[in-house]
Amino acid sequence: MSETAAKAPGAAGKVPDANRWKALVFIALAQLMVVLDATIVNIALPSAQQDLGISDGNRQWVVTAYALAFGGLLLFGGRIADLWGRKRTFVLGLGGFAAASALGGAATNEAMMFGSRALQGVFGALLAPAALSLLAVMFTDAKERAKAFGIYGAIAGGGGAVGLILGGFLTEYLDWRWTFFVNIPFAIVAAAGAYFVIREPEGGRNRNPLDIPGVLLSTLGLVALVYGFTRAESDGWSDSLTIGMFVTSAVLLIAFVLVEARVKAPLLPLRVITERNRGGVYLSLGLAIIAMFGLFLFLTYYLQIVKGYSPVKTGFAFMPMIVGMITGSTQIGTRLMTRVAPRLLMGPGFLVAALGMLLLTQMEIGSSYASLLLPGMLLLGLGMGTAFMPAMSLATQGVEPRDSGVASAMVNTSQQVGGAIGTALLNTIAASATTSYVADHIGSATSRSQQQLVQLEGQVQGYTSAIWFAVGILVVAAAIALTFINAGRPDGTTVAGSGESAEDELSVPVVAH
Repeated sequence: MSETAAKAPGAAGKVPDANRWKALVFIALAQLMVVLDATIVNIALPSAQQDLGISDGNRQWVVTAYALAFGGLLLFGGRIADLWGRKRTFVLGLGGFAAASALGGAATNEAMMFGSRALQGVFGALLAPAALSLLAVMFTDAKERAKAFGIYGAIAGGGGAVGLILGGFLTEYLDWRWTFFVNIPFAIVAAAGAYFVIREPEGGRNRNPLDIPGVLLSTLGLVALVYGFTRAESDGWSDSLTIGMFVTSAVLLIAFVLVEARVKAPLLPLRVITERNRGGVYLSLGLAIIAMFGLFLFLTYYLQIVKGYSPVKTGFAFMPMIVGMITGSTQIGTRLMTRVAPRLLMGPGFLVAALGMLLLTQMEIGSSYASLLLPGMLLLGLGMGTAFMPAMSLATQGVEPRDSGVASAMVNTSQQVGGAIGTALLNTIAASATTSYVADHIGSATSRSQQQLVQLEGQVQGYTSAIWFAVGILVVAAAIALTFINAGRPDGTTVAGSGESAEDELSVPVVAH
């Protein structure tokens, strides 16, 4: 135990913050707002496009501007949280996100809309890692940590589906602008609550000077990677700019790793990602998100275009997935996390999710919602919720407090990059399968109605082909979780980090303000 900690009147592990559960409410509310925003705008996009006169070629920038800023700046945001303090960064992120949302809701042209989305991404990149790292330093008792991360994991996994419901309601009954304005009360309540309730432990600041080369290389490398996948979705994998983006990204990210290995105060200390448990979490979680985000897209199209559901009905059709995620995260994951090793929750969780996806590969035009889609989505939600919860906890467990912001940012980065890859990769697979099916069958369709039927059958064929790939990706994620992750179950008192004793872990955050 360090001398400073020994002299401290009480270590954070022994005298936990009395307001930590109240703080969790506001942290969870902020996380819900960020996750909702990833899908809520998708439902409103057709209406916003028409009102603002955005061309078909430019409409992707409503989604892409946010994804590029958020995905590219996450590591920088995590480091800022370590430098400025998590609470300060969290409140600043919320205020900026609310202002950017107000700008988006008031947009009068496409430039104003794209700018507001990019600003939302910038402040989201400050907010998301600060939220997770606050949770990591405030909950050190193993059982309490399990409950806290169970709630957080359910929101991180299920929030996107909730966004589809809320987006449907707001677009259908109010106006698309409310998909932006709805963020403002969320942000105000979360910021006010955080300001008055959260008491961040003092011991974990990282006051080293900012690694500017690392910031530039990581930001530009991640932006190029996310844009490459986004471009591939719209312009194809053989497009020269798409290939150029991937090559540029690879060069920049390799340069980033080389720089981080040499500088005295790196943006991303390589110890954060080379520890096998955290590395296994980042990799398996990123793969699982690739599978899940692609599925959100296909099911939304299937329900609205093939089955003719309204936006609200489509949102409610996702309820079994949300219920499954909440149950898997807060009931199964939370109850078992202190009893079994994390890999024994993550591996089987991903496999159960793969089983749910396997059911969805049987989709046809006339498939029954109750007998096929409902059990498929329920299994997917249960599996993902069970796996997400220990993944979120393990990603920040045992990390040095000065690195908790950037370790949290890596979780969000793996999710964000996974989402961009999943949407582009699986959408390309689906489009190719659809084109091939229609080309093979359209010749035998003589009437207009038969041709329309072939087009719909082709779309469903495309969705199921891509879902088969998603099943395979989830099986790989399960294999990585079972082989890379070797952490034992947390003991019943305080979560000890890799290579640290429980006593050492107790001594880390010393004084609360």
